[in-house]
Formats: sequence, C-alpha cells, structure tokens
Amino acid sequence: MHPIGTVHYLVLSVALLLIGTFGVLTRRNIVVILMSIELILNAANINLIAFSRAVDNVNGQVFAIFVIAVAVAEAAVGLGILIALFRNKETVLADEVDLLKW
Repeated sequence: MHPIGTVHYLVLSVALLLIGTFGVLTRRNIVVILMSIELILNAANINLIAFSRAVDNVNGQVFAIFVIAVAVAEAAVGLGILIALFRNKETVLADEVDLLKW
C-alpha cells in the first residue's frame, strides 16, 4: 500500500478548484456561487498545508488559518448581503440582481 503524499493532496486541490470554478461560472443562484468560492478557498488551503508539510515548515499552516478566518468573514458578509437582497428583490438569482443600475 502506498502512503499518501503531496501529489495526492495536490490532485484533491485541483479537483476542488475545478469544481469551485465550474460552480462560480455556471450557476445562477448566489448561495451556490458563495459555496463555490468557499471550495476554491479550501483548495488553496489544501495546497498551503500540503506544501507546508512537505518542507517541514509551519508558515503555510499559519497562513491557512488566516485564509479560513477571511473565508468566515466573507461568508458572513456575503450572507448578510444576500438576506438584504432577498428582502428587497425577493430573488437569489444573480441574473435578476440589478440594484446598482439606475
């Protein structure tokens, strides 16, 4: 049996990045778009932690914790904006949002 190495983590990261990018580019629902952005951030975190482990340095792991904190703030602000948008427009579809248009 083969041990799990850095390449395995990178393959997982690429898969998450592709799924997240596909979700951002093709979906209309803002909630799904926000979840896809979270997948992209998790792919970056897996890369940071995998390379941090490969070179025996904790800097990547510390940076990943900061990325997680930013992701939490992004999710909170994004969901707050989404709730305000739903109260005004009664939709969560990105195509129907035109609040910034005159």
